[in-house]
Amino acid sequence: MRSRLLGIVLTLVVIVLVGMGVPLGRGVAQTEQQEMFLDRLTDTTRFASVAQRPFIDDQPWVLESELRRYHELYGIRVALLGRDGQVVASAGVVDVTSEEVSDLVRSALAGRQPAAPDLIVPWDSSELVLAEPVLEAGEVQGAVVTFSPTSKTRTEVLVWWTVILVASMLVLVAAVFAALPLVRWTLRPVKRLDDATGALLAAVVSGQPAAPVGASDGPPELRQLSRSFDQMAANVGDVLAAQRAFVADASHQLRNPLTALKLRLSNLEGHVVGEGVQHQAAALDETNRLNRILDELLSMARAGAPSVDPVPVDVDRAVAGRLTAWQPAAAAREVHLVLDGEPGGTALVPPRGVETVLDALLDNALKFTSDGTLVHVDVRRRDGVVRIAVRDEGPGLAPEELERATDRFWRSPAHQNVQGSGLGLALVRQIVERVGGTVRLTSPPGGGLRVEVGFPAV
Repeated sequence: MRSRLLGIVLTLVVIVLVGMGVPLGRGVAQTEQQEMFLDRLTDTTRFASVAQRPFIDDQPWVLESELRRYHELYGIRVALLGRDGQVVASAGVVDVTSEEVSDLVRSALAGRQPAAPDLIVPWDSSELVLAEPVLEAGEVQGAVVTFSPTSKTRTEVLVWWTVILVASMLVLVAAVFAALPLVRWTLRPVKRLDDATGALLAAVVSGQPAAPVGASDGPPELRQLSRSFDQMAANVGDVLAAQRAFVADASHQLRNPLTALKLRLSNLEGHVVGEGVQHQAAALDETNRLNRILDELLSMARAGAPSVDPVPVDVDRAVAGRLTAWQPAAAAREVHLVLDGEPGGTALVPPRGVETVLDALLDNALKFTSDGTLVHVDVRRRDGVVRIAVRDEGPGLAPEELERATDRFWRSPAHQNVQGSGLGLALVRQIVERVGGTVRLTSPPGGGLRVEVGFPAV
């Protein structure tokens, strides 16, 4: 953006310089040309006045010596023409037969005075030709034609144009040096806003307060925009903090009556007969389900708490510990937990983050995989990221369902009969994104679901 703004400023400066330089250069050329034209016109008029008597006496050749001296001194060729347009006296080689000169001669023999020529420019080497009528008592006796070189005038015009061009370039360079700090000053709040916008999402996900942009410099409008952004970021942080607090408080407050309800339902055993037995068992299952949902909500609230800072974690030890803990549950269904990959080393993870993620992924895998199958756990360290993947051999998800699988409370319509709250993968995503990690769900060849999480390596 700085380059574009600087380009706009310099474009405006160039337009101003061109708008001023072109008329100035043209004015300088016209001034030099006018000075030369008046000087040559004076000489031509003087020769026309001196030639009156020789033309009356029919002796124009008597002026040849004066014309030669003038030619030798100034390098200007002069020709005296009679009424018929023929040269009767001259100094230097003259040619009055060209179209341009013959037009000027006819105009002079018609009694008209010379007119100013077109603008003299450095790349035009044409001579300045002036034709003045020789008049006696109002009658045209002949004409005087002067052929003046324009090299001196063209050189002066070129020098002036060079001076104007160099001055314009110096002004342009000065404008660049003047515009750079101005552009930096103007865009400094924009740069801070851009950085703050990129950091806002990470701060919101992690539960950390967003760093204020500040409004110490820059244009007043951008300072006001920075203050508005800071206020908006603070409001967003407050809302999310209130949401987390509400989830945690609600989960805690619901646990006691839920425990009491479960206890009362358990105490009904032996006192319920007939169809009531089935209803009592269903009610106990629902209380257990509500209890799991409360546990997961509390885990999500703790994972998003701003006071929980990421810490270095030995990934290999955490993975081995969770596989050992889940081995009895897998063995009960004749499911084998297989560890593949390589040592993952240390990663930056929220406290107990690896354990919580693996618990959610292994629980999800054991729910959906068939008895007597394998659940693969793969650990790898690549490009500064420790990746942990869990793959089951269950029914998997449709391609259009993969993106929604990490939404809170979302469950595939095909798996509604499987126990679960739909919060496991949402909890995984929240923990991973807490440290800027990634979650990727794929449907591998052969069926099943593969969930891969990535943590920053240390």
